[in-house]
Amino acid sequence: MLKHKAITGSPGRAPSEEAKVERSESLASGKGTRPAADPEVVAKPQRRRFSAAYKARILAEAERCQHNGEIGRLLRREGLYSSHLSAWRRAQQEGALGALKGSARRRKTSPDAALEKENRRLRRENDRLKENLRKANLVIDVQGKVSRLLGIEVDEGKNN
Repeated sequence: MLKHKAITGSPGRAPSEEAKVERSESLASGKGTRPAADPEVVAKPQRRRFSAAYKARILAEAERCQHNGEIGRLLRREGLYSSHLSAWRRAQQEGALGALKGSARRRKTSPDAALEKENRRLRRENDRLKENLRKANLVIDVQGKVSRLLGIEVDEGKNN
């Protein structure tokens, strides 16, 4: 009889490949029992994401279930809830195949987003140019002071 090794590691880390293989071999042989779930809670849980292909496969598999308890076994095996099936079936019936695509959540963009982006760019450019002008004025002041110290006459009215 195969003995289970304790799956150790920090929270949120996947078990080692060796532990996965040993567990699957013992479960497949029917000799072992399922090891207890890791009681440690992950600090920041992550939302599960299901691909469109996975959703379609599970829905097709659920449709093929004919006997009592088969859907329950399917859900337990896949680690799903009946609400997943309900939502995916609803989306499929509404013809919202795009809903099965698992589109990424994004921040809603306002209609004026392009204008706001351009405005931010122009403000940054304006700030940069103001800083350049400040530095240029400092250089000009220093040059004027140096020329006065050296007794060089500078005509400030000329724009050469």
